[in-house]
Amino acid sequence: MSELRELYQELILDHGRHPRNFKDLEEATCSADGHNPLCGDRLQVRLICEGDTIVDIGFQGAGCAICMASASTMSEAIKGQTRVVAHQFFQHFIGLVVDGRKEEADALPPKLGAFTGVGEFPMRVKCATLAWHTLEAALYGHKRASSEGG
Repeated sequence: MSELRELYQELILDHGRHPRNFKDLEEATCSADGHNPLCGDRLQVRLICEGDTIVDIGFQGAGCAICMASASTMSEAIKGQTRVVAHQFFQHFIGLVVDGRKEEADALPPKLGAFTGVGEFPMRVKCATLAWHTLEAALYGHKRASSEGG
């Protein structure tokens, strides 16, 4: 196994076991629920936005290591960003994981590159993208992530 792939695997395991921003935000200004019926992953993403900036994010729920790691790394990446940047990260992440465009990793914070290989495992793609679709739903005022998001 290459050193980079091993490093990515360790990052996913660490974030899956010890997710960052795994908390409730009672004062959230927007939130959404996401569910992946294929494997049972469930997440709630809650945001505090001031103007166009995401000043805090929390998520709760239960899911596989990939789902939890994706939510954790996503939360770190978008905290402090604008809605526009968060949406751009969403598009690049989907391009990376769903469409297999590895060059999309260059437009994302480095930790998100850990998900480059997920597309090789079609059953895990929705696990990795659930948090992102739930984030999009929250940002656009929807209460639930679309079935496309899990």
